[in-house]
Amino acid sequence: MGTRGATAVLTALMLGATAAVTAAVPAQAAAAGCAVTYRVGGQWSGGFTADVTVTNLGAPVTAWTLTWSYPSGQRVTQAWNATVTQAGAQVTARNAAWNGGLATGGSTTFGVMGSFTAGNPAPTGFALNGTTCGGDDPGDPGGPSGVLAQTHTAGRVVTAGQTVQYSWPGIYFEGRFRGTGVGLVFDDAANDYDVAVDGQVVATLVKPGTTTRWIDGLAAGEHSVRLVKRTESPWSASAFGGLVAAGGGAILDRPAARTRQVEFIGDSLTVGYGNTAGTRDCTGDQVTRTTNTDLSFGALTARELDADYQVNAYSGIGMVRNYNGGSPGVSYGTYYDRALLHVDGDVWDRPATWRPQLVVVDLGTNDFSTPINSGEPWTDASLAAAYRATYVAFLEKLRARYGAGTTIVVVGTSLFGDKARQVVSDRNAAGDAKVRYWHLDDAGLDLLGCHWHYSVADDRLIADRLGDYVATLGIDW
Repeated sequence: MGTRGATAVLTALMLGATAAVTAAVPAQAAAAGCAVTYRVGGQWSGGFTADVTVTNLGAPVTAWTLTWSYPSGQRVTQAWNATVTQAGAQVTARNAAWNGGLATGGSTTFGVMGSFTAGNPAPTGFALNGTTCGGDDPGDPGGPSGVLAQTHTAGRVVTAGQTVQYSWPGIYFEGRFRGTGVGLVFDDAANDYDVAVDGQVVATLVKPGTTTRWIDGLAAGEHSVRLVKRTESPWSASAFGGLVAAGGGAILDRPAARTRQVEFIGDSLTVGYGNTAGTRDCTGDQVTRTTNTDLSFGALTARELDADYQVNAYSGIGMVRNYNGGSPGVSYGTYYDRALLHVDGDVWDRPATWRPQLVVVDLGTNDFSTPINSGEPWTDASLAAAYRATYVAFLEKLRARYGAGTTIVVVGTSLFGDKARQVVSDRNAAGDAKVRYWHLDDAGLDLLGCHWHYSVADDRLIADRLGDYVATLGIDW
């Protein structure tokens, strides 16, 4: 449905009753090391700019030197808010006169401009004052390091130094720790997050910014922690720097991946746009604050199935035509392959471990929910034909990517169900019997999300109905 409004002013931090959240790192909880977010802000042929945010996780310092290596011959040509030099692949950044002091948990950001010839992959080997940022997993020298060594995620993430970056809604990170608290390292001033400890949401973080947020006051012992991105931000990348143990505690081995995997593809109805609002009239800021992808029908269905999942959904975007004819020249297919939605040409480096047994596609509302405007290149017939052809090609792409064993469910509604059924018929006629049609029955939906979107109650009802349908498919999980 309609496109998302811009996020507005920072609102208050909401706390759960079972734990306390603090933004400052207690002195006794300081952990040696650092976290670094390296974010490419712009890229063009042969050049780029990047913001580098360093967070001190050790004792306070009065001056800092950050080093890293470029893996593909990149060269720094300019810098701001730091003095940057380079010798071969090795880059050294030293604080400016005004930003040398970093308390435990303190952060600072500087920028670089550079050039490249053969590519611009993320740098490696960050160290603050000689101490490596993050660290390798000594038990598995060939395995993941940094955030991905600490936490389990099924989402589309990009490693950037000792952080991971991401854009899609609903991405989650799951970890384990021992102690009375845990710190979560952020660089995200756009999105909201839920933090759950031992299966219970203990905090909602509203646009946390560049900081370490602490969940403390817990009973001593082993705990699970789950961080989930509630909101949608296709215009920017978020960054997570991992977990920090409280004093006397430890980060434990990350949870195992689940055997079952489900991918949800769609628009704002799949995002969970404004689903907690309880009203249809919302400002742009209210849409953002009341969107909770973790309570969308896809996330609810996946958790009921005990499955890992992705919610690859983008508000306002259609298969060939966007809401009210907006943003001509782009469509869902423009973005599907990306990990970072705002980076033109980005392609997610899909791990071999991501091969969902079930893919649910719900696209068509934006294509057909508004009349064709004067000046758009469509007639009703040509729009329907383009939708059908593009959808069939998209399903062929999914089949090639995930193989013959994946079941693909095409969702239709009263608005575009006949067109979606035709797409399924085309694929079935081509010999693909594992493409199935599911009609999303709107009976009993109150549509009390922002701008007539699904409410949380609707999402739960749809999840129940979808789960019942999935149970009939005979999927070999």
